[in-house]
Amino acid sequence: MRQFVYLLILLYLTLSTCFGQTPRLTDANALGWFVYTGDHQISPKWAVHTEYQWRRAGGWLEAPQQHLARLGLVRLLTDRLKVSGGYTYFQSHRYGGYPEVIGRPEPENRIYEDITLKDQLGRLGLDQRVRLEQRWLGSRDQTGEGPVQKWDYQHRIRYQLSLELPLQGSTVDDGEWYLNAFDELFIGFGKNVDDNVFNQNRLSGGLGYQFTNNAKLELNYLYQIRQHANPDAVVKRSVVELNQGFRLNVVYNLDFTRAP
Repeated sequence: MRQFVYLLILLYLTLSTCFGQTPRLTDANALGWFVYTGDHQISPKWAVHTEYQWRRAGGWLEAPQQHLARLGLVRLLTDRLKVSGGYTYFQSHRYGGYPEVIGRPEPENRIYEDITLKDQLGRLGLDQRVRLEQRWLGSRDQTGEGPVQKWDYQHRIRYQLSLELPLQGSTVDDGEWYLNAFDELFIGFGKNVDDNVFNQNRLSGGLGYQFTNNAKLELNYLYQIRQHANPDAVVKRSVVELNQGFRLNVVYNLDFTRAP
């Protein structure tokens, strides 16, 4: 568990730096994230990853927050280790008390590469994932309308630790419930990041149900700390979001290697 301790130390130091600078504005938003993920097996060692996220914000989730679509290729190296990479399209909308988006939604294109290590500690399943992202962030003119005027290039690294604990027996089997949780830290790096090294952190935990080995449903509490890349345009102060809500995740995997 040394990696987990190191993560907590890094998170503490990063957040201390983030909130130690004054003055900063805080913005609290209610969130509702609806997620679909699926790894579709095309050979014993290869799978296609598909993912879509529909994110809403506001008291009644009346405001769109973000949309995300991801397509990638997964390579299983061993029973414990896999690597993957692919493309992500991301779109940000205007929301919150200090919105970053002025008018029309702003797009972002990403290329990503990641490595995931799976461990089993008794009944507890543990996954660690490190992801690198190359990001092209689009911005419009000062009115927020019209076409994208420029693309800013940035790098980001993400570390996620996720846990799964069966509630019935020693493993999660079909027709059974389980607990799940994860924490993910986002750190920007490179010459275009400036002072926005800490990007965000997500902490989530909740209840899952496995219908079959390829189909699961998870409902989690979600807490997100997110730092804006630029100061608020009106008051010229940095903004940190402290958001809470839920995350509903549908996992559905297909196996194309099975004979019909």
